[in-house]
Amino acid sequence: MDDAASEIARLRAALAASEARAASAEADLAQVLAIVTTSEAMIRHLKLEIAKMRREQYGQSSERRARLIDQMELQLEELEADATED
Repeated sequence: MDDAASEIARLRAALAASEARAASAEADLAQVLAIVTTSEAMIRHLKLEIAKMRREQYGQSSERRARLIDQMELQLEELEADATED
């Protein structure tokens, strides 16, 4: 009878450890999904801003505006590269 009780205790401990690992993995997944969602939102925002600035650029020639567009495009490329790495 002692063997059965110790086996049950061992199995319960293994189950608890497995449940803890699963909960940790779910938390990690939620964190990664939040990062991906934030990155995707930033990419969409930058694409819209770049498109808006390009429309404005054709109306008025501005060296400063062109530099801003270049900076935003670089930031967008970096975000897209990071998003594909993840």
